[in-house]
Amino acid sequence: MSYDKNDIKRRMDGAIDVLAKEFGGLRTGRASISLLDPVMVEAYGNKMPLNQIGTVAVPEPRMLTVQVWDAGMVKATEKAIREAGLGLNPMPEGTTIRIPIPDLNEERRKELQKVAGKYAESARVSVRNVRRDGMDSIKKSDEPEDEQKRQSDEVQKTTDEAIKKIDTMLADKEKDIMKV
Repeated sequence: MSYDKNDIKRRMDGAIDVLAKEFGGLRTGRASISLLDPVMVEAYGNKMPLNQIGTVAVPEPRMLTVQVWDAGMVKATEKAIREAGLGLNPMPEGTTIRIPIPDLNEERRKELQKVAGKYAESARVSVRNVRRDGMDSIKKSDEPEDEQKRQSDEVQKTTDEAIKKIDTMLADKEKDIMKV
């Protein structure tokens, strides 16, 4: 296994892309189908993304609906939405689950900031794991010591840049959440 600078960068960028998608799902005022992206439903013995259980729609600016395809999955879907830590209160009506989007009060904004912080920390951990993999492959390589040092510095620089980008994204998202 040899050190691949482009692979390290690509994997770190992947963690940042995932964070951007998760931040996109954090509501800052309006209903958005991406709000339910992190919801995983216990279905058929597996955890499945909500969008594989039903159709998510935004019929009104402050309302989401999930049209569950299998009537037997309504309860599990409702439970998954309720327990996803998004502060939503789903209301099933047949195979449709209506999800009113609550106003963002100060307490809810602080909750959303905490969720954003968790997403950012998860992205940082992913970046650090990629860094560790890169450092391990450098140590196992047959390169001369000075070349290993140069490659290690390169990986560390890429890691620092990724972490800085994550911190910037978090600061921007927190500002966005706290805007009234």
